[in-house]
Amino acid sequence: MLVIAFHEFGHAITACCTGGRVESISLDPHEGGVTHMRGGKQFITLPAGYLGSSLIGALLTFCGFNIVASKVASIVLGVCFLLTLWWARKDWLTIITILLAVGLLVACWFIQHAEALRFVVLFIGVMSSLYSVWDICDDLILRKVNSSDASVFAKRYGGSSQCWGVLWSIVSLVLMICGIIAALAAFPQDWEQQQKDSQDFIPTVRMLLRK
Repeated sequence: MLVIAFHEFGHAITACCTGGRVESISLDPHEGGVTHMRGGKQFITLPAGYLGSSLIGALLTFCGFNIVASKVASIVLGVCFLLTLWWARKDWLTIITILLAVGLLVACWFIQHAEALRFVVLFIGVMSSLYSVWDICDDLILRKVNSSDASVFAKRYGGSSQCWGVLWSIVSLVLMICGIIAALAAFPQDWEQQQKDSQDFIPTVRMLLRK
């Protein structure tokens, strides 16, 4: 559900940035998500669902290698979720999903100086990158759904939906790999140093588990 939210947020934010207007966002665990919008540059908004969620996934994967970076990422995630919540304010399933996600991020801030937050951010990032690839393959190769973003893009701008789907999948994988490589290069600190840095950046109360 969170990955679907990223997908629809990608459509929504690019629509706003290209002069469009978002009317509503709906998330469904069985049917997927849908973003109702007017205007905007569809050459950008159509691939922004898959590529946008892949980019978010790569950035989250990058941040998941460091506790402080995970804190920053969680703040950005919270803002993205609240924007999605604003557009989906009439959809109760979407509201509950997003509120639970925000609640999880907030709770992780108070567990061992946000150590748990790192793993949550990393998990969401990897899931977002890989699920984008899986969703493209599921729609275009396994089930051949005719109403996918790639099929609409192909009808309007040429090429085949499978071709665009494969291209977007490759981009998703490349983004995730780049995120991992960049994280390994950017965060050489050991675990103890990360814990110390985390205590100095927006410190939180450390929760101790007692018998």
